[in-house]
Amino acid sequence: MATKRDYYEVLGVDKNASDAEIKSAFRKKAKQFHPDLNKDDPSAAEKFKEAQEAYEVLSDEAKRKMYDQYGHAGVGGGAAGGPGGYSGGFNASDFDFGDIFDTIFGAGGGGFGGFSGFGGNSSSSRASRGSDVLMRMDLDFEEAIYGCEKKFSLDVVEECDECHGNGGFDREECKTCHGSGTITSQQQTILGAFMSRTTCPDCNGKGVTYKRKCSECNGKGRIKKKKNLTINIPAGIASGDRQRLSGKGNPGANGGPNGDLYIEFVVDEHDYFERENDDIYLEVPLTLTEAILGCKKTIPTLYGNVKVNVAPGTDSGDKERIKGKGVDNKFHRHKGDMYIVFKVDLPKKLNREQKSLIEKLANTDMDTEATKDFQKFVRKND
Repeated sequence: MATKRDYYEVLGVDKNASDAEIKSAFRKKAKQFHPDLNKDDPSAAEKFKEAQEAYEVLSDEAKRKMYDQYGHAGVGGGAAGGPGGYSGGFNASDFDFGDIFDTIFGAGGGGFGGFSGFGGNSSSSRASRGSDVLMRMDLDFEEAIYGCEKKFSLDVVEECDECHGNGGFDREECKTCHGSGTITSQQQTILGAFMSRTTCPDCNGKGVTYKRKCSECNGKGRIKKKKNLTINIPAGIASGDRQRLSGKGNPGANGGPNGDLYIEFVVDEHDYFERENDDIYLEVPLTLTEAILGCKKTIPTLYGNVKVNVAPGTDSGDKERIKGKGVDNKFHRHKGDMYIVFKVDLPKKLNREQKSLIEKLANTDMDTEATKDFQKFVRKND
């Protein structure tokens, strides 16, 4: 008979290993040598059983003390059945095998036909919140600046009015699961007998059925409707801003609350006003004489016209700020400014009188310091 290996060696831990380290080591070995994952390796089953035997002894405080003092003889040669034939001797409650199999096969399924750990899993019958919905809404410039009320239609899923969300009439206890919502079955594995709990297919985990199915919702308890909604949009909304309508998203499951509806706004551009955050920019054209002599200019703003003094000698690109005339943003609680950007607009064609006047003006000394400096540079470069 082959000599038994040291249990600490089997699990790959030190003799001073803590209970947590022993448990972790066994979990790794169980994953590594599980027969269902090593069908081409005939030695895997033996190694798996060997690890089980080692864990049964080292996870039990009394057995571990006896093993540390007397070796294999102190624990009667090992677990019932030994490496040659494991018979399920250790206490399954000491170790979460559901954790192992969920990792190997994926939670709630896999090689054991829907194994979900001891005690089962009825998550399919739990109330869960519905998902959120995102929709986009177009606004023109004025609607976004001043705020507005918008009406729109939305396809929503709501509780059926006919059956009040039950899906049927004449309620009775489910005969398949006897009201529990789950079905328990026994699975025979290499580890022994395991109990598996699955959602009842007849009542979908609710524990009740109905003698008559609702014809309005076809037994689903919910029905799709086109609903007219109204939203109050605050002043100052910009493209990309979102507003939430609570409970107007997708429906929850098993009595869970609906998700939320998020409306994302897309704002059209204006023909003249340009928005940058909450500031407004407006390009204002000046005639040649207005730019040279200065003038009083009527300027449109978001809140009506204002009079602005244009300084003599104003050039293209010069700016003037009008404080507080930007976007009064109620959504973000901020108020911007307005910036006037002047542009000297030169005529493309002149009549005879205009041309004569310009020629007379050209004969006068109107050179600026900049033009004089530039002429010096030209002469120097000649």
